[in-house]
Amino acid sequence: MSDSGADKLPNVHVRAEVLVQALPHMQRYDEEIVVIKYGGHAMGDRAAAEDFAEDIVLLEQSGLKPVVVHGGGPQIGRMLDRLGIKSEFREGLRVTDEATVEVVEMVLAGSINKQIVGWISAEGGKAIGLCGKDGNMVRARRAARTVVDPDSHIERHIDLGLVGEPEHVDRTVLDAVLKAELIPVLAPVAVGADNQTYNVNADTFAGAIAGAMRAKRLLLLTDVPGVLDKNKKLIPELSIEDCRRLIADGTITAGMIPKIETCIYALEQGVEAVVILDGKVPHAVLLELFTDYGAGTLIRRS
Repeated sequence: MSDSGADKLPNVHVRAEVLVQALPHMQRYDEEIVVIKYGGHAMGDRAAAEDFAEDIVLLEQSGLKPVVVHGGGPQIGRMLDRLGIKSEFREGLRVTDEATVEVVEMVLAGSINKQIVGWISAEGGKAIGLCGKDGNMVRARRAARTVVDPDSHIERHIDLGLVGEPEHVDRTVLDAVLKAELIPVLAPVAVGADNQTYNVNADTFAGAIAGAMRAKRLLLLTDVPGVLDKNKKLIPELSIEDCRRLIADGTITAGMIPKIETCIYALEQGVEAVVILDGKVPHAVLLELFTDYGAGTLIRRS
């Protein structure tokens, strides 16, 4: 054997060991649906996007049925600025008027959606881009948001315009797409009973899809490692009861609260477990599903 061959052998053994360790995980998820919400600033990094696409293709080729839901807040903001459309925020949420929702649909269901489909195709996968309006997949209602004034403790309603919440999911189209061994890539745009287009939060949209599809796992890829304790250390595992306690005592705050509420909803709809993980970690999806290490905070019913 040549010296060069001997040098390569240890690396080959390492790769074989990785595959052996991954096999039980692959068998656990065989033919199971996994919903992955892809968003945050990781979407703007080309290398991270290619890693994500590789992960999704490998999941499908390993016998899983991945369903991708994506966001696109930063891209929407840039397009609104380019078009000179002023975007107002109330309590951290974007107010969506008629002009804004047209841009939201154009960016989410158009450019971003097809870009992700293209990344997956470039890695050898067969993806199809859809949104909640296709086949009446997701019907939405106008989102209701209230805030409590810290001084008067009076609750007041916030009008967010054409921001919606999923009201009903029809899985007909998704069942057909998955049966055809295609990877659905979903933009969180939906239609209401009033035939109005609604901008839906991507986490909320993903939770509704995962619940309707009785997914084995819902993965929420974010810009943080997962749920952090008050010392900013990662909490590896939580129950629904733990989540509610940490919201009540102020450990879970701000933008993490709606993510946790989405997790609780999905679990109560029959999803086995939800994971909040950092989408900037290379191959975070594979680490979470196919290794013993995990890559974020795992949340179960109990």
